Amino acid sequence: MATSTSALALDLTDHEQAGKRLYREGVSSSDAQLQARVGASDITVPASVLPCASCHGNDGRGRAEGGVRPPGLDWQRLALGQGPREANGRRYPAYTDSSLARAIQQGIDPAGNRLDPAMPRFELTLADQRNLTAYLKRLADERDPGVEEGVLRLGTLLPASGPLAEAGQVVRAVLEDGVGQLNQQGGIHGRRLELVVLDPGSDPVSAERALQQLLEQKRVFALIAPLAPMLDQRLTTLLAPQNVPMVGSTPRSGGSAQVFDPLPGLPEQLLSLAEHARVALGLAPDELRVVYAGNEHAALAEQVRERLRQQGWAPPAIQAFDGQAVDGQGIVFLGRAQAFAELAAALQVAGREPYLFAASSQVAGAVARLPAQWSQRLFLAYPYVPEDWTEQGLAALAGLQQRQGLDPRQASLQVNTLCALRLLSEALKQIGRDASREQLIAALEGLHDVPTGLTPALGFGPGRRQGMAGAHVVAVALPGPRFTSVSPYRPVPASP
Repeated sequence: MATSTSALALDLTDHEQAGKRLYREGVSSSDAQLQARVGASDITVPASVLPCASCHGNDGRGRAEGGVRPPGLDWQRLALGQGPREANGRRYPAYTDSSLARAIQQGIDPAGNRLDPAMPRFELTLADQRNLTAYLKRLADERDPGVEEGVLRLGTLLPASGPLAEAGQVVRAVLEDGVGQLNQQGGIHGRRLELVVLDPGSDPVSAERALQQLLEQKRVFALIAPLAPMLDQRLTTLLAPQNVPMVGSTPRSGGSAQVFDPLPGLPEQLLSLAEHARVALGLAPDELRVVYAGNEHAALAEQVRERLRQQGWAPPAIQAFDGQAVDGQGIVFLGRAQAFAELAAALQVAGREPYLFAASSQVAGAVARLPAQWSQRLFLAYPYVPEDWTEQGLAALAGLQQRQGLDPRQASLQVNTLCALRLLSEALKQIGRDASREQLIAALEGLHDVPTGLTPALGFGPGRRQGMAGAHVVAVALPGPRFTSVSPYRPVPASP
């Protein structure tokens, strides 16, 4: 029997909806700018800078920050209990609508005590206060989309046709297998995981429509390993309003508090190669050049150049490859395999033999075609190598491939997806049954040294949204090709 996607969704009145917006965004129902007074000196700031949710959380449970622990806003606790209460060592009677208004606007609790100075005092109209009170009375009953009594719904976007269709089939097989395995073990905190897969189509418009369908109609709780590169520039913007967590590839548009990538991005991989160029090959700070092929790689190339500069290199301006040879003792390349092969050929014709550095995920398809002159002058970054694989990890991967009929030659994509599911399931287990998107993001951020059996240990942290921050460096011998790991994985220093 299909589960209604609207089950347990909180049906808010117009007044409660207005109170929710005020609580989360600090915005009045009249769209007028509200003010808040902060600290003993009553400094005035826009309420949108310090909405209630910024300290108490979207779920109203409060979160410690800067040594202050805001109390929970569960109306049962605030107003429906009997007798005096304990709060920060004080005794006070239950809240009423009027005493709650005084606390919010004047910072005084029901017993006449002043609240902590860190608590802003909001200047609200009577209508705004009534809306906010109405919403606070429902706050504890509200659940984020996708969280139901017996189901927790995850979503993803995977193409069913076009050049990425085969990759989409692999990712879907890995996710469905993993979700099935978790459900056979009883799910997570008594909830069965449900995976909703939609086809993003072939263009940004259809992909955005599919994403909105996942969020608004299918009401998924979080996204897992989507494969929709046409949304890369917009994905973080689309996920932000509803604070939707995503575990999978980080969009090219940059970092996002909600998006967690298990494996290192291209900048981190290329910085690992640069460190090898410095330590093992002895390249001088001005001997490394960033070259890219294709306009879609220009912004990323500039980001890599800036990161190199922060690490002590002095690279010249980035250069677009247009079929001609380029200068430099070492060339850091971003682009597709075919363009990389053309660059190597152009350099050969010009009689130049610089060191070449690239991410294996971008250029591996061209390596076997390169002439022997590039032997031991080509270095590739790999997030993981066979030495990282434990016996248990290998057995899990082989079992997956056997159950789903997957090609071992696609192991990289399979491992990437397994890592995403491993991290998401670990965080879901940590947040308990009363799950919220906000809690999931906090739990993901708090993951450290998570073993996968197939990669170095993964983990995140405040401001860190990539599970690994570096790569192995592998030298390529030609003809062959033959691959030799010459520098083990070590985290790249964070940007200043």
